[in-house]
Amino acid sequence: MTYLIDAWLDRPHPYLRILHRETGQVCAVLEEDALDELRDQGDLDVNSLSSCEPGVQKEMVRNLFLFCYARALRPACELH
Repeated sequence: MTYLIDAWLDRPHPYLRILHRETGQVCAVLEEDALDELRDQGDLDVNSLSSCEPGVQKEMVRNLFLFCYARALRPACELH
């Protein structure tokens, strides 16, 4: 599968979406609070987002998916 990163970071309410390249389906969405958390952790590299190198983009997509999954699991972990 191939993905596209659709990032609008210089808006009043920034967001980043990961889209399936062939279908345009939205696979993940990171909104302002998640983007702030990524920035605070040092895990949001704007240069990587605009890179034309496939390896750099692939790594960025992988890290963003992992971050989304980790965030989704937090409430379940906090309940135990």
